[in-house]
Amino acid sequence: MRLNQVTVTAIDLDTAWDFYCTLGLVPIVDARPHYARFYCPDGESTFSLDHGDQVGRGTTVYFECDDLDETMRRLKAAGLQFASDPEDKSWLWREAELFDPSGNRIVLYKAGKNRLNPPWRISATSSNKGTKEPA
Repeated sequence: MRLNQVTVTAIDLDTAWDFYCTLGLVPIVDARPHYARFYCPDGESTFSLDHGDQVGRGTTVYFECDDLDETMRRLKAAGLQFASDPEDKSWLWREAELFDPSGNRIVLYKAGKNRLNPPWRISATSSNKGTKEPA
């Protein structure tokens, strides 16, 4: 299984459109004011905006960046505001956080091999029973 599509709710699709274009996503469907879809330039996944009047329904979208610090500097220079600067996390990812105009949480991160193969990954032959990732 691989991630194909994420859709978040946006109150104002025009403002959200500008935000996600600035973030670097490439528009492929423009059905504003009801819907918009983008593709992520790294990989084959797509990302959509759906019009709604409830914001930030607990959605968090993670976008992996090859050079997180440089990406964040570029996006700050383009006018985006971050809630947190890049920080090394205990789960071995480096993350920076921002929010889109509708309040959806966006995490830009760099995980490298630890995205799929963290040191605490369970083996294919072991059971999930009793196995926990470190906090």
